[in-house]
Amino acid sequence: QVQLVESGGGLVQAGGSLRLSCAASGRTLSSYVMGWFRQAAGKERESVAAITQGGGITLYVDSVKGRFTVSRDNAKNTVYLQMNSLKPEDTAVYYCAASSVISLRDNVYYYWGQGTQVTVSS
Repeated sequence: QVQLVESGGGLVQAGGSLRLSCAASGRTLSSYVMGWFRQAAGKERESVAAITQGGGITLYVDSVKGRFTVSRDNAKNTVYLQMNSLKPEDTAVYYCAASSVISLRDNVYYYWGQGTQVTVSS
């Protein structure tokens, strides 16, 4: 069992930046692919990014490519999502999750955090 806790969300103006963190307890993250997902109010959950165990491969959904960067620091047992040039349509609850395979499909992730709210004002 691994517990994941997201932090770093908040209210930011369009064009601003936020860095989300996902910290693990119970187990280390080094053996897991990590993904970021988001869910806007009243909408379906969607993929954002994913990163392999050692950080060598990253995946991004087209809508965030070039603006968001996923990274990890296994020594700190933490994965990050740096979000730049934020848009109002980025407003959502952001979740991190752990898997054994690299994918942007949420069904392959089996450990999930509680989420952190990101709100981008126009």
